[in-house]
Amino acid sequence: MRLFSFSLLLCLILSCSNTNTNRSKPLDYIPENTSVILKTSNTENLKSSILNSDLVQTFSKTKSYTHLSENLEYLKLLKPQEDLLICISKSDSNSTHITAITKYHEHVIKSDSVVKYTITNVKENDKTFKQITFNNKTYYSAVIDSILFTSTSKSIVNKAFENKKAINSDLEKIYKTTSNDRTVSVLAKADNPFLKSFFIEDSLSFKTLTNYIALDIDISQNETYINGITKATDSTKSLINIFKNTIPQDNQTANITPSNSDGFLSFTFSHFENLKTNLLAYKKQDSLTENTEIFDNIIEIGVIYQDNDRAVALNSVDVIATEDALISEQNTVDTFREIEIFSFSKPDLFSNTFSPIITFNKATKYCILNNFFVFADNIELLQSIITNYQNKTTLSERDVFVQTKEQLTDAASLMVVTNPSSLKQIVSKNFNEDLNVNLDDYPISSLQFIYDRDFAHINGVIKKGKAKAAVNAVSEELNIKLDNDLLTNPQFVTNHITREKEIVVQDVKNNLYLISNKGKILWKKELQGPVLGTIEQIDIYSNGRLQLTFATPNRVYVIDRNGKDVRPFPMKFSDKITQPLAVFDYDKNKKYRLLVTQGKNVLMYNDEAKIVKGFTFKSAKNTIITTPKHIRIGSKDYIVIKTVDKLYILDRTGRTRVTPKTDYKYAETPVFLYNSKFITTGVNGHLISVDTKGNVASQDLNLSEKHAITTSTKSLVAQSDNTLTIKGKTIEIDYGNYTAPEFFYLKDKIYVSITDLQTHKAYLYDSQAKLLPNFPVYANSPIQLDNINKDSNLEFVAKGESNSILLYQLN
Repeated sequence: MRLFSFSLLLCLILSCSNTNTNRSKPLDYIPENTSVILKTSNTENLKSSILNSDLVQTFSKTKSYTHLSENLEYLKLLKPQEDLLICISKSDSNSTHITAITKYHEHVIKSDSVVKYTITNVKENDKTFKQITFNNKTYYSAVIDSILFTSTSKSIVNKAFENKKAINSDLEKIYKTTSNDRTVSVLAKADNPFLKSFFIEDSLSFKTLTNYIALDIDISQNETYINGITKATDSTKSLINIFKNTIPQDNQTANITPSNSDGFLSFTFSHFENLKTNLLAYKKQDSLTENTEIFDNIIEIGVIYQDNDRAVALNSVDVIATEDALISEQNTVDTFREIEIFSFSKPDLFSNTFSPIITFNKATKYCILNNFFVFADNIELLQSIITNYQNKTTLSERDVFVQTKEQLTDAASLMVVTNPSSLKQIVSKNFNEDLNVNLDDYPISSLQFIYDRDFAHINGVIKKGKAKAAVNAVSEELNIKLDNDLLTNPQFVTNHITREKEIVVQDVKNNLYLISNKGKILWKKELQGPVLGTIEQIDIYSNGRLQLTFATPNRVYVIDRNGKDVRPFPMKFSDKITQPLAVFDYDKNKKYRLLVTQGKNVLMYNDEAKIVKGFTFKSAKNTIITTPKHIRIGSKDYIVIKTVDKLYILDRTGRTRVTPKTDYKYAETPVFLYNSKFITTGVNGHLISVDTKGNVASQDLNLSEKHAITTSTKSLVAQSDNTLTIKGKTIEIDYGNYTAPEFFYLKDKIYVSITDLQTHKAYLYDSQAKLLPNFPVYANSPIQLDNINKDSNLEFVAKGESNSILLYQLN
């Protein structure tokens, strides 16, 4: 299947040849006899995609998957900064060897105390390289002209020093067509021992189809998308070139294919004579002995598969002319649902004309359905095609086919569509073992080739079937597993390019991840310590591009969307930072103030990491227990700092603006703006409010010592023991270990969420304190609710299992 799986299925490649040159690129070091090249620019995303892909994991117990993944374990030690090439080759003894090639940098091999490996120096034939033992396997590694070259074969490493040949020019050209934005790219030469076929028919092998192939594969949890090109250098030896000088037409075979069929193959052309000429050249024939007048007005030919039976469908642009060509073939043998079924006296016409695309040679009957002429041997199959066509229960009417076709082009030169059993049949051809796998979750898969001059575009979809969600249903969209347990709660951040939301989270090894809303890991960055609180976003250059900013116990970070530090950040601190970073933008003009709390002290920095000298507040009398907060009431700004026994309400310069007339023993709840007052709670559970004149009021809300509140400017939410109060409406909830309530205002509606960590359930309420339908759902953290993409549905993210992120959708 592809790397560690489906990648394996579509993997492959070429070898090197000719002429002396300076070798400066990883591609220059491809070992001879390489059968497979995989390229990735994001190893973390590749590992995550493999781990989270339902399709890949379907094959995880196969021998091929196990063997390949064991040999690729070493990749866990690598931390490439540029493209990584993974080459799979066969030795003379038929052993499989893995070679990894990338640009060398100082930390390309991770130094991780948790991952145990040994390195010893080896000198052989005046060459010095390293022997690495990891997980009871041995690898050999060398740095050659700034390239890190690592292989399971010592011989391959030795040859890497000696090989001075330039890379095959065709390989280099096709390599340049691959993308860096996909999970993995696969380069292939037809003559390889791994990839046998893309098609149901054995006559259509990869070896006969083309010479070279390059595929960009995007792997997500429930979907696999394939895009690429294929090129055949010899127009008379590769089947793909029979479409030369033809224009792809709309593939319409699905319109007459029964929805319960095994699938179909469709090929199209603008002029049959051009296709016939190319076929004769491919088969090295001077002419066809058959009369082919029947095909003169045909633009598409489809083969419908049903178990061992076949039907051939001709799509005509001139039905009358095609009927005239069949004038001698109008002997009626049956009538079904007012459709005549005729006998056909040339059962091998299609195989003689279109082999190896069509091998069916028993076309003894046919019928006409509007612009389609359908030929078969089994009259029951023809009757099934008629029934489904009249009942509108063809493949084209199925939602899963419509969804699949959205990812494909309407017009393709060659297209194959399969159901689960046909998909398994195709996949099995590419494994040297019997596959005990179930692909029933993939009702429709498709691959198409679109010929364009001397090459063809490739598109493919293998997508998990998804029933249309009922109104008010809550559906789990993604379950993203990481290598390590989560340390922080996942949260949404904004992608300033698409304006959609992405997910940011940190694991227990202090790695920070940015993950797309499709589950793709965009980058992984190791931090110096755990993130404190939530991550904020700022536009530090005032150009619309957003950065992430936050504090760890000894750093303040600003990170761009590519995972790179923005200079002069990170700021380093000797004394411990004790509260999450506070970010103020007083006038919404992107002149940011970053407030760092260290025990009793507050330091204010600008976005150039310089101390703001005009801020005079330096220290509270006691330890600060919440993050400093900026609140605007009317035209005035207030900075609120809270200790266990005092509220400091300051102006922008840090001088006292409001002095509360009464002090309280405060709980560790934040300070909020509510009804133009500063509100928080005391340790006794009372709601405490302070107005701008310093007047203090206390209200008993019957909150226990363990309680939490949140507000908007006019709505108050409180949770205590087994009660939840939303805008004055109190409801009873089960006793549990609840997270603080979260308040969301989206699409002119108020939502409030809490999560019971004891029962692992997340609850979502409306403004009337009514639980939304189909809640609670499974979660192990507070949820964050938002509209993360361009559809109208809301989504929310939460922690799942210890190492997983759950993304749900409200339908």
